Amino acid sequence: MSQVNAQQLLIAKEKFQKTYLLLKASVEKIQRYNPDKAYSADELEPYDALSDRFIRTVEIAIKYFRTYEYYLQAEQSQTLRDGLHRMKKLGLVTNTDIWLDMRDLGNRIVHDYVPEKMAEMYQLICKDFYDELSQVDKKIKRLSCD
Repeated sequence: MSQVNAQQLLIAKEKFQKTYLLLKASVEKIQRYNPDKAYSADELEPYDALSDRFIRTVEIAIKYFRTYEYYLQAEQSQTLRDGLHRMKKLGLVTNTDIWLDMRDLGNRIVHDYVPEKMAEMYQLICKDFYDELSQVDKKIKRLSCD
């Protein structure tokens, strides 16, 4: 029997869904970032919230994947890439590389303050990365824990 039971998987699922809903709220109301504008601290707050929610959602999703993997097979992959490949085979993610890019972007957000780079990052979060996270949300909702 797996050391991860259905209740633990359900908790991981709920954590992801709550975190995803916060990201969704940010994405739906954020304005496109203008690298030529000098933003005030107050004007930057929605972008900071978006960044934080994005990073948190990716990390919580990865924790869910690890929990799901352990639930199914009573073992976890040795590397993030291997775990993502397994999630792709299971149909939860569409592309392993996009997940590695999302994880990398989360690390770069905290270090990059060049306006043009920030605009690119916010665009990726709101389009390609958000689309992938939305697909994961839909797929996780359909999974049963029995």
